[in-house]
Amino acid sequence: MIIVEDMAQQAGKHEKKHRYWQDNGIDMIRCPLPVGDYILANETVLDVIKRKEARGMNPKKMDFLGTYNVCVDSKFSIQELVSDVCGKQHERFRDELILAKNNGIRLIILVENDPEVVYSRNGKHIANQTIHDIRELHKWVNPRLWIFQRGKQKYQTATKGVSLMKACLTMQMKYGCEFRFCSSAESGAEIIKLLGGE
Repeated sequence: MIIVEDMAQQAGKHEKKHRYWQDNGIDMIRCPLPVGDYILANETVLDVIKRKEARGMNPKKMDFLGTYNVCVDSKFSIQELVSDVCGKQHERFRDELILAKNNGIRLIILVENDPEVVYSRNGKHIANQTIHDIRELHKWVNPRLWIFQRGKQKYQTATKGVSLMKACLTMQMKYGCEFRFCSSAESGAEIIKLLGGE
């Protein structure tokens, strides 16, 4: 089995996944993908790579359109999901959802998240547990809500868990994408499962 990882994936943030695949005999290659971060290298995908290599060229993103019908877009935290769904990256993220929908690609957004402790101003803490389902997002406490500067809340309009949940549910209905959640330790195995490579 071969996994294709999008070349836009940042180095150093995906070592747990890479180690899992290496330990389980799963090879990985990096290519630019039009949609998603991970796909299975099926015969059509490998044919694109082989033909480009024979011509002394590297494949481009759009060379892979029509070669796969399911992909996983990974997020290394709920905070990254907030940026894509409710923040500055929203338009880019929405465009990717539309591109997937228009090309019949099942796009699964896999959000890695681990338990974390959020400290409040009075020294108490709130524990965020691992989210496993989109409908649990309302429990998530944005750590930015607990950052204070000169006695005042610095990010008063930071996205709350319930708002993020509603936005994600709306995107699922509108664009046909799916939001899934797991711990960072589970992500390598979960990607293989979601891509149908069990």
